[in-house]
Amino acid sequence: MKISYNWLKQFIKIDWKSEETAALLTDLGLEVEVVEKYQSVKGGLEGIVVGQVLTCVQHPNADRLKVTTVDLGDGTPVQIVCGAANVAAGQKVPVATIGTVLYDKDGQPFTIKKGKIRDQESHGMICAEDELGLGTSHDGITVLSEDLKPGTSVAKVFKIENDEIFEIGLTPNRADAMSHLGTARDLRAGLLQKGVSVELITPSVSNFRIDKRTLKIDVDVKDIKLAPRYCGVTISGIKVKTSPEWLQNRLKSIGINPKNNVVDVTNYVLHELGQPLHAFDASKITGKISVKTLPEGTKFTTLDDIERTLHAEDLMICDEKGPLAIAGVFGGKNSGVSENTNAIFLESAYFNPVSIRKTAKRHTLSTDASFRFERGIDSTITEYALKRAALLIQEVAGGEITSDVIDIYQKKIEDFPVFLNYAKAAKLIGQDLPKETIKKILASLDIKVNSVTDAGLGLIIPSYRVDVNREIDVIEEILRVYGYNNINFTKKLNATVSNSPRTEDYKVQNIVGNQLNSLGFHEMMANSLTSPEYIQLTEMLKEEHNVTMLNPLSSELSVMRQSLLFSGLEAVSYNINRRNSDLKLFEFGKSYHKFESGYEEQKHLTLFVSGNRGGESWATTQKTSDFFLFKSYVNAILSRLGIEKTQTQPLESDYFAEGIAIAAANEILVEFGTVKKSVLKHFDIKQEVLFADFNWNLILKLISNKIKFADIPKYPEVRRDLSLLVNNEVSFESVYKIARQSEKSLLKEINLFDVYEGNNLPEGKKSYAVSFVIQDNSKTLTDAQVDKIMGKLQSNLESELGATLR
Repeated sequence: MKISYNWLKQFIKIDWKSEETAALLTDLGLEVEVVEKYQSVKGGLEGIVVGQVLTCVQHPNADRLKVTTVDLGDGTPVQIVCGAANVAAGQKVPVATIGTVLYDKDGQPFTIKKGKIRDQESHGMICAEDELGLGTSHDGITVLSEDLKPGTSVAKVFKIENDEIFEIGLTPNRADAMSHLGTARDLRAGLLQKGVSVELITPSVSNFRIDKRTLKIDVDVKDIKLAPRYCGVTISGIKVKTSPEWLQNRLKSIGINPKNNVVDVTNYVLHELGQPLHAFDASKITGKISVKTLPEGTKFTTLDDIERTLHAEDLMICDEKGPLAIAGVFGGKNSGVSENTNAIFLESAYFNPVSIRKTAKRHTLSTDASFRFERGIDSTITEYALKRAALLIQEVAGGEITSDVIDIYQKKIEDFPVFLNYAKAAKLIGQDLPKETIKKILASLDIKVNSVTDAGLGLIIPSYRVDVNREIDVIEEILRVYGYNNINFTKKLNATVSNSPRTEDYKVQNIVGNQLNSLGFHEMMANSLTSPEYIQLTEMLKEEHNVTMLNPLSSELSVMRQSLLFSGLEAVSYNINRRNSDLKLFEFGKSYHKFESGYEEQKHLTLFVSGNRGGESWATTQKTSDFFLFKSYVNAILSRLGIEKTQTQPLESDYFAEGIAIAAANEILVEFGTVKKSVLKHFDIKQEVLFADFNWNLILKLISNKIKFADIPKYPEVRRDLSLLVNNEVSFESVYKIARQSEKSLLKEINLFDVYEGNNLPEGKKSYAVSFVIQDNSKTLTDAQVDKIMGKLQSNLESELGATLR
């Protein structure tokens, strides 16, 4: 939500700097995410002054150029070469002086410099309308009023508005703050708490009056539950045209494009008071207006020229011929205001929030009006906002009020009572607040004190505060206005000791997350919504298993992800494109699937590694992260969690160019390897990416709650090395398993420290250099015992793998 500071100051007279006001609003719960500068004309016409053309002669070297001398008010006329046909001596003109920054039609800046044009010096530029940013005309220079003095700032002449815009990240519960009035109410409460007494100034409607009763349009509300309050009035004799600059500037400053004076007023009041309005062309209304639902399947074309099929529960604004608008959501194509409109029916209503929310979702429509209606607006200002808008329309479009105000409000939405207990408030806040302070805060929030007892206060909450209907809500209101930073911290800390198992999901995640952080990984969190196109990159995923969104934000975010691979590759691509190509990322997340048996969520841990192992250094040579390094990361996680009984299996996934799977309990525990280039190409990734996908649900089943530990050995270890000549197809894993089976108790470590393939070896052979660490925790080993173990290892390797010593 965008709030104009200048507009806000119309409600509260305040001279605070925008940074101070933004900080206070944030403390009050209206988080100001950014404060942006706004100028009604880009650049603010800074450096542009009024100049008087003293002389104007033909350029000696160019037929279409004139050489002028211009008085800029400083006593020293300057020479300016001008190409406009209408420039003449005696004119008052806007002059961009040396150093002024102007903007071209594409918004790109350029600086006015001293220069020569066809051998004649030029010290500035006499500007046309489009060069100033005041219009699109380039027919000639802009000629100003003769009454202006040379040297006067042109920004003052055209009343350029400079504003500051607060971008507020409004939480969904704060429907009352979705306007400048609502924001001002909160700001007043915060200022009063700081001892700054201010008055909330609201626009007056005392001048509203009925000029004549010549255009009466009756209204019939069929369902008061869906439309509890409905107001309307007719205005005749209006002239639809472009809005005045002040109105356009207000709307532009908060990101709204002006359309015409009538529509602009309805948008203005919406953002001013928080009350949506709609103007119908009165000539296009036949008979009376009915607020009702229509039969299922009724066709209706909205303002965006799209024909929509109505639901039986959609509340519609209709006349005797058919629908005119989707109530509270969107107007109809055939009833809107146009340049030919001379009379309107102006609507202001309170619609049922649940009904509007369902209708907006069904038709995938999100408008400023529906955004407010579906959260709950203030039903007490419906008529007031109508009169405010009617007066503004008369101001900018002329016309007369030609009917009584229709106000159908059969069942009033009442304020609701809440009792506030002082003791409970003190317990939740953490300290006792003075009773007078509490009453003062409540009064600043328009919460009335209905009764007072020793125990607490009986309160009446205004109906527009739809988020405050319990005692705890009132306490939260008191606390946010009093200020969370003003609550004292005690030196005493209370804690509850929990006897929960170590295998709880969040605890295991923390263990693995900390381990990966220590290995240089960074945690990422990707969007669970993704593109349906990604399933075309693999045969492992099926379109029928997609969980599709009913109302997607875009086609790229229309399904829930079936795999964490693609969202991770998006992050990898994003980083690489920003020159951060050495990556170690991990994510805990879920995949989502739709099966015949129902919907299913599966939790995963994924790893992504790409680029070099470390940064550039004079001391070491850069090495690229490879499969074996990546495998060590995977094994380290399994080892840390005590998962040891595993088996290696071939990969079944077609994500990978090469890799392996590790299984446990006859289920795949983790798949990892190098991602296929065809998949990487889709994300414009040109470097190798290693990917691991852990079945986190299975991991939680397999980890043990037992902690294994042992004393540090007192006796020395013995290392022996073997250089083995084996066939090319023999893997180190097979050597490792045979060694483990040969000696289970004394063989502590097995390590492959060199692999050689090439010259001086028989064809089809390779050389493994393997180290073996042998140790007895109870005694010192003798040479004979070590020789016996090594002999057994050598014998088994020769018999089972055909290995020979080099």
